[in-house]
Amino acid sequence: MAVGQPNNPLHGLTLETILTRLVDRWGWDGLARDLPLACFRIDPSLPSALKYLRKADRARRKLEDLYVRCMTEEGPA
Repeated sequence: MAVGQPNNPLHGLTLETILTRLVDRWGWDGLARDLPLACFRIDPSLPSALKYLRKADRARRKLEDLYVRCMTEEGPA
């Protein structure tokens, strides 16, 4: 029997899933407003943003924090 992580709201979600859901909700302009990262402001695309976020731990944590805040405000996506 596999033990889940009930206290980890990001368990089982990939970075791509998180980013896609946020882009679908707010678009690139909305993300750039909340997280002023160049990968969201200058010619944004999913592959380039994922490449940057996988290398930049601090930026990834900020994106994950934004997603968790979004989830707690509206419930699970």
